Order: sequence, then C-alpha cells, then structure tokens
Amino acid sequence: MRKQYSSKQFLKGAMILTLAALVTKVLSAVYRVPFQNIVGDIGFYIYQQVYPFYGIAIVLSTYGFPVIISKLVAEKLEEKDEEGAKDVALTSFLFLCIVGLIWFMIIYFGAGMIAGWMGDPRLMPLIQVISLSFLLLPPLSSLRGYYQGKEDMLPTAVSQVAEQSIRVVTILVFSTLLVAQGHSLYTVGNGALFGSITGGIAGVIVLIFFLALKKERAVSGIFTLAKDYQSIWKRLLKDGTAICVSAMLLILLQFIDSLNVYALLTSSGMEEGAAKKLKGIYDRGQPFVQLGNVVATSISLTIVPLVTSAYIGKKEGQVREYSQLSLKISIIIGFAASLGLINLIVPTNTMLFENSAGSSVIAVFCMSIFFSCLILTFAGIFQGIGSIYYPAICIIAGVALKYAGNAILVPVFGTMGASLATISSLALVTLLMMLRLKKIFPLRLIDFSFYKTLILSGAAMTIVLQGLMLLYGLLLTYGMPERVTAVFFSIGGVFIGGTVFIILLLRGNVLSQEELGFLPFGSKWVRLMEKIKPIIKSR
Repeated sequence: MRKQYSSKQFLKGAMILTLAALVTKVLSAVYRVPFQNIVGDIGFYIYQQVYPFYGIAIVLSTYGFPVIISKLVAEKLEEKDEEGAKDVALTSFLFLCIVGLIWFMIIYFGAGMIAGWMGDPRLMPLIQVISLSFLLLPPLSSLRGYYQGKEDMLPTAVSQVAEQSIRVVTILVFSTLLVAQGHSLYTVGNGALFGSITGGIAGVIVLIFFLALKKERAVSGIFTLAKDYQSIWKRLLKDGTAICVSAMLLILLQFIDSLNVYALLTSSGMEEGAAKKLKGIYDRGQPFVQLGNVVATSISLTIVPLVTSAYIGKKEGQVREYSQLSLKISIIIGFAASLGLINLIVPTNTMLFENSAGSSVIAVFCMSIFFSCLILTFAGIFQGIGSIYYPAICIIAGVALKYAGNAILVPVFGTMGASLATISSLALVTLLMMLRLKKIFPLRLIDFSFYKTLILSGAAMTIVLQGLMLLYGLLLTYGMPERVTAVFFSIGGVFIGGTVFIILLLRGNVLSQEELGFLPFGSKWVRLMEKIKPIIKSR
C-alpha cells in the first residue's frame, strides 16, 4: 500500500494552491483598473462582454477537471499502479481534447450568433479570438490533475501564476500600444483578449518544464487508452461538470450580464453609445467584488481544507466545528468588506476609475461580496464532505433567477436592475445551501451575541466612515483635486474603518482564542485580542 494519507502533507499542498489562487485572483482583479484607465468605459464594456468566455475556460482548466483527474490518479497510486496513473492522465487528456474542441467549435463558429444575442455584432471577431483558449484545456487540465494526484502542488501553482502574469502583461502592453497608435476600441479589445492565449501557452510551458525537470513522462504510451476509459470519461463528465459549475457562479452571472444587459438597454430605447458606456460603468463593480472575495477566501480557505481532512478521518465533530468556524469567518469578512466598500464607494470609484459615475449601482453590486463569500465557503464544505452535485444545482437555480431578473428589472431600472438581479440570485443560492447544510449537520451557525456584536461593529464603522465622507465632500467644495483627495480618503478610510470594526469585534469575543489560532498570523490576532481587553475573557 502507498503511504498513509498525511493530514499535514494535505494541508501543505492545499496552502500552496490557496496562495497561488490568491495571487491569480489579485492579478485578475487589479489589472482591470489600469486597463479601464487606458481604454475608458466603452473599451471596458467591449472587453467585459467577452471576458466570461475566458472565465469559463480558466475554471474548467483550474478548478474543475484537474480536481477529478487528481482523484483518479491518486486512486491508482494508492494501488501502487504508477503506469495506471499515467494512463489516467492520457485518457483524461484525450477526453478533454474532445471537450475543448467542441467548446472551441461552438464558440468560434457561433460567434456571430452570440454577438447578435448580445446586441453588438462587432464583438464577433473578439469572441472568435477567445474561443482559442479552449484548445489549451487538455494539456493544462490533465497535467495539473496528474501532479495534484501525486500530491505535488507546486507545478499547478507555478503554472497558474505564470498564466495569469503573462496574460496581464499582454493585456496592458497591447492595449497601451494599440490605443497610442489610434486603433479602434474593438481592435484594442481584440489585442487584450489575445492575452488569454499567451497566458495559457505560458501555463503549458511551465507544466512541460516540470515534466522535463523531473525526467518523467506523464503518460505511459502514445494514444493508449486505459482499459476502464469509459468509467474515467464518465466521472470526468459528471463530477468534473458539477465542480466546474460550482466554481463558475460569478462568471456565469457575468455571462448573463454580457448576454442581455446591453441588449435590454438598447431595446428599451437607449442610444447605443450611451448603453455601452453605462454597461462599462456597471462592469466596474467586478474588480470590487473580486478584491473583496480575495480577502474572504484567504481566510476561509485556510479552514475548509481542515473540513476535508476531518471528513476523511471520519471525525464528524471536527467537521461540524470547522464548518461552523469557516462560515463564521466568511460572514465576518464578507459583511465587513461589503459594508466598508458601500460606505467608501464614491472616493474608491474615483480613485480607481477617474470619476464617481455609477457609484450607487456599484454600491448595491458590492453586496455580492457578502453572499459570494458565504457561497464559496458552503461550496468548499460540500466538496469536502463529498457532496458535489447539490452546490451545482443551487447555482443553476441562481443563474436562472439572474436571467429572469435582468429581463424584468433592467428595462425598468437600467443597470441598477442588473445589480438587484445579481443580489437576488446570490441570496437564493446562499439560502438553498444553508438549508441543505443544516439538514446534513444540525449546526447552530450563529447565536444572538454574534449578530449583536457584528451589527454594532458595522454600525460604528459606518458612523466613522460617513463622518469621513462628509469631510471628503466638504474638501471637494473648496476645490481640492478630486482624484488625489479620493486616494487619501479611500486608503485612509479602509485603515480607519477596518480598525474600528476589528477592535469592536474582538472586544465582543465572537471568536475564541483557539478559533483565532486557525487564522493566518493567528498568534498575532490572539495577542491583539488580549491587548484590547475583550469584554469576555473566555467562552
């Protein structure tokens, strides 16, 4: 038998992947700011209309199929069948060649029809460019899954960071050069989307480099299918699709917005240029939500692997304990991030995107952070206990509500209607997952004291930040430079508001010292808690 499962090794590997995911998420959120500054709101609209296709490709090659392939490879290695593990990698590669080719052909040859649905035929060549990224799905997914199955997370992590880094550099360099040369914004968007190809190729090169470095072949023979290839393909299709859907929630909501927000605005009588600009301003909300989720996932993902480890060890009490803790932390971080951004949205919008246009719409959209943080944690817990289909069902229900919500609300309320539809769909998914988890584990998720402390901390933060906003408005009336002032108040507001929230939260003792110890820099949080003399010393 292979060496016994090591909880420590599992957590180390999970941490490597978590850090890589955080780096890529930060890069994916941050580059949009200089990109929007280069191309403006209409250029941002053009890019964001097509971006969800790349988002789908990246989920398939990072969070979906590699997870299932890694499980299949690990099962073979448990049986000391090294050649069988390589056959799994090859069989998966061949299956994904078919999947990737199907995705490519549907999107490439259907680009005209898709652009027509979006209401902007000029998007057709951009959609065709992004379709090429699906051809990179087989090597990225199969090699990442192969290494993860061998409990070697480094190749996957390095390839993810390399892919995103090269992509971001390509986007910013191409967009800068093409704008400087006077090309149309659609040409600029085409150049920026080419980054998905250069990034994907960089990811493949990194994975091949690791193969060469380790002097091994990831497959045992060319074009040799495993004997049980049908069962492998079936698991990839069923389980891989379920995990992909669970990881695609925000991307699918963006895809719905791409399909019908602009089309609904123009069909309601809005002039095309104004509708493109309005959609571009609405799309400013995406980086806010991504950055908010980075903070939340950096905390919650350190806990979720513990749920998996406890479940594998059949320690139901620990599964309950870790699930409750991860949800509690997600609620705290999601609530603080959403409320803080809502209070600071005007100067933050100005700081990042040059003006405060659409701040009210973005403020409502930022409520997505709270719900998406919870959903990510719920999905992680479900995956940890082996229940991968239910989250996918919940997300499909949420996407359906989003589509219907856009159709009803956008013609009446414009992009505010799209924000409201997003919040409604996320709230539905959160509710469905919460009810299911409480049925599986009779968790007492939150008690009254937790709610009380959370609300008091949020209220205090809001009062302080609104005081800062009054001062911000006053300074602008006296002719202070808007963007410089916005930078000062945005960064200062995050620091001041965050400090107020954290101090009151720790004084309320909603997290024990033991629970704080699970967090990154846990000992520092415990020392801070002791310094500010919490109201209740022990639980």
